[in-house]
Amino acid sequence: MLKATNIHKAYGKLDILKGVDLEVKKGEIVTIVGASGAGKSTLLNILGTLDRPDQGQLFINNLEVSKLNNTNLSDFRNQRIGFIFQFHHLLDEFNAVENVSIPAFIKGVSRSEAEKNATALLERLGLGDRLTHKPNELSGGEQQRVAVARALINKPAIIFADEPSGNLDSANSLELHKLFIRLRDEFNQTFVIVTHNEELANMSDRTVLMKDGLVSV
Repeated sequence: MLKATNIHKAYGKLDILKGVDLEVKKGEIVTIVGASGAGKSTLLNILGTLDRPDQGQLFINNLEVSKLNNTNLSDFRNQRIGFIFQFHHLLDEFNAVENVSIPAFIKGVSRSEAEKNATALLERLGLGDRLTHKPNELSGGEQQRVAVARALINKPAIIFADEPSGNLDSANSLELHKLFIRLRDEFNQTFVIVTHNEELANMSDRTVLMKDGLVSV
């Protein structure tokens, strides 16, 4: 599903990534762990095509995305990649269904179809009674499940998550981690997750340790 080869990234004279190689299989949950400053989020941003490497190749679903121009890369990201962040980044003025539907709107899906699919996802994630609630009317765990539904709406090839349970209490963190496992089991969904949460790392299929801009499996 994902293959990164010799990924380098520097900001000014500071080398962050120093030749990272990583492969992820379809349906695999891989967690990336390591100390703060090791380059985890920088790597995730590059793997998720939010940033470009200074050097190296990145393939997702057998497509060399590192060669795409900005327009095609933006379309690929919208259609084939899902993102979940520590902060849910829901839009306050929109309800749960509308927030989940936004990536589908960008893809060009009709409003009726997008909201139908968003409703089905939210119901599947246990939020059937929260469809018209706005973010400030939802708990932290509910907000993050809305963010998960938003990541899933375009049926992505792979989902990237950056500290997805970092803002949740232990009970909601465990529920979110179990949800990732269920999505992998039911849909063969692929996850790459940066986390400091040992419980989530232990539940994953494989943990990659990042240190000084390199990874060890």
